[in-house]
Amino acid sequence: MLSYKNRFHGYNSLRFVYKNGDVVRGKLLTVKYSKNPRRKTPRVSVVVSKKVLKSAIGRNRIRRRIYEQIRVLLPDITPQLDLVCIVSSNELKILPTTELQSLIDASFREASIYIKPQENATL
Repeated sequence: MLSYKNRFHGYNSLRFVYKNGDVVRGKLLTVKYSKNPRRKTPRVSVVVSKKVLKSAIGRNRIRRRIYEQIRVLLPDITPQLDLVCIVSSNELKILPTTELQSLIDASFREASIYIKPQENATL
C-alpha cells in the first residue's frame, strides 16, 4: 500500500488538481497532475466512480491494483507533484498486471512526470 505521506488528504486537495492540473487521457485511465511547491514528496489519488463499477469490492480492488503499480514507480516520479488517476472503465479489474503496468507507465511518460526520461524501461 502507498505510504500515508504519498496520499491525498481531504477533498480540497483533489479539487485543486481538478481545477488547475494538466490532463492526459487514455481509453481506460485519465491522469491529472499539478505542481505543488509546498510538498517534498509526490501525492497520489485513485478515483473510481460508482458509474464505472457498482460494487465497492470491485472499486477497491481496482484502486489497490493501481496504487501498487504506482508504489513501484514512486521513486522515479518528480517530487512536488500531485497526481490523480481517474478510472474510466471497469476493464482494469481484470486487466493482466503487465498490461496495467504498461498502461500506467505510458500515461506517466506522456505526462512527463518522471524525474529523468527512462529509456526502454521494462517493468
